[in-house]
Amino acid sequence: MSQQPPAAQAHHSAVATVADRRDWWRDAVIYQVYPRSFADSNGDGMGDLEGVRSRLPYLRDLGVDAVWLSPFYASPQADAGYDVADYRAVDPMFGTLLDADALIRDAHAHGLRIIVDLVPNHSSDQHEWFRRALAEGPGSPLRERYHFRPGKGRNGELPPNDWESIFGGPAWTRVEDGEWYLHLFAPEQPDFNWEHPAVGDEFRSILRFWLDMGVDGFRIDVAHGLVKADGLPDLGAHDQLKLLGNDVMPFFDQDGVHEIYRQWRRILDEYAGERIFVAEAWTPTVERTANYVRPDELHQAFNFQYLSTEWDAEELRTVIDRTLEAMRPVGAPATWVLSNHDVTRHATRFANPPGLGTQIRSAGDRELGLRRARAATLLMLALPGSAYIYQGEELGLPDVVDLPDEVRQDPAYFRGAGQDGFRDGCRVPIPWTREGSSYGFGAGGSWLPQPAAWGELSVEAQTGVADSTLELYRSALRVRRARPDLGAGDAVEWLRAPEGVLAFRRGDFVCVTNTTGESVRTPAYGRALLSSGEVAETGDEAKVPADTTVWWATAD
Repeated sequence: MSQQPPAAQAHHSAVATVADRRDWWRDAVIYQVYPRSFADSNGDGMGDLEGVRSRLPYLRDLGVDAVWLSPFYASPQADAGYDVADYRAVDPMFGTLLDADALIRDAHAHGLRIIVDLVPNHSSDQHEWFRRALAEGPGSPLRERYHFRPGKGRNGELPPNDWESIFGGPAWTRVEDGEWYLHLFAPEQPDFNWEHPAVGDEFRSILRFWLDMGVDGFRIDVAHGLVKADGLPDLGAHDQLKLLGNDVMPFFDQDGVHEIYRQWRRILDEYAGERIFVAEAWTPTVERTANYVRPDELHQAFNFQYLSTEWDAEELRTVIDRTLEAMRPVGAPATWVLSNHDVTRHATRFANPPGLGTQIRSAGDRELGLRRARAATLLMLALPGSAYIYQGEELGLPDVVDLPDEVRQDPAYFRGAGQDGFRDGCRVPIPWTREGSSYGFGAGGSWLPQPAAWGELSVEAQTGVADSTLELYRSALRVRRARPDLGAGDAVEWLRAPEGVLAFRRGDFVCVTNTTGESVRTPAYGRALLSSGEVAETGDEAKVPADTTVWWATAD
């Protein structure tokens, strides 16, 4: 088993090097780093922890509060690291535990907190427990830590139930001795059996390992999936429950997950520095999401209802109101997110007609998409709560939709069903410089090919350019940090506005977003702070262009 570096022992108080601000997470702006696509320090074409470390000054100057790192654990990489073989080791492609230790220390020195991914729903099929379970055969105690079952049919040739993998095909794979094991994702990702006490013991130990290393929190992958319905019933039984008004799937969002998180919260609260949990919980409603962030459970949960909302004023207002109303009774902050490593970047989603979902294969109207993406970002950053930024969105990056089939690595792409399998498009390494074999990503090219136009979207090309998307983000985050009205609180005051326009007040701040395809006239609410497009003011009136957000200060 892996060992902690000696320096990690000092990390019990490491968060003291970060600005000591209570409840920092309630209005934090958190930046997601996908390590393999952020920065490559050794020229092997794959991003790594030392690469992330070298770019921490960029993230500090961007103005974010914390950095969330997608998995960098030891893994065969069947699903880009979400198949973990050793939760206490760094995969050699990303570096070592000493690199992780140095990254955490440097981040704290720059005033940045570090949140790491935790993958508790499933392991890799190369995890020691699973390998031993296969080797020892039916009846092995190790098999009880996963979901092994005999099959149906005369000779057990049929899966134990009718569940399907999120990546397509059956959620069961048969092994040579005839038993089947459950995997809600790829076959290389067997699901843990959270009814077994050893699983809970192991993950409480893993939490302490990384907390002792000094991390400031965990993003919990598939937080809604750990507990399965008793007896693993067929989906046909779920259909009957739906008729009775229960839309909770037998393998997702089971009430039993909440006791797990109460136990975890007690561990987290033992540590200084306000460490946090963030849930990736895909639930039927935002009201169900609120169950995960009750006072004795997790701190935040991703707002996928907001991420999935079309560029439409009425729909946006509805999801904003429902989110704030759902979070208020449990005292949790709302979270807002527009892009991540699993969905089409919002600059491309908004470039396409509505109704296509969050995975899109068309570049669409890129100019329109970028204009809407900039406006959507200012709207998001004006809402009360915490906001998440996915690496490269501050550059206005679109999805790379025309990747050749032979370079794709998303496992869902090869399953032929389930998810579209086009997540590679949002994972292409980001550009730092105008020129070079990988536009500054690293000296040895990049693991996914970058478009020829990447250089003009790079950090170098946009820095200092007043109307660039990068400078818009920098300005927005600077204003947000300087004004207590932004981020704090749990409500907005809606103002009268033309059809297709959102307008709300928060203290001495007003945000107006025009989602229509035409310019609209609104009041000029005060001193213009920032806008995503060029706003013309005449006296007390403003002309807000199509697909534009503007911020006003009303009292200064």
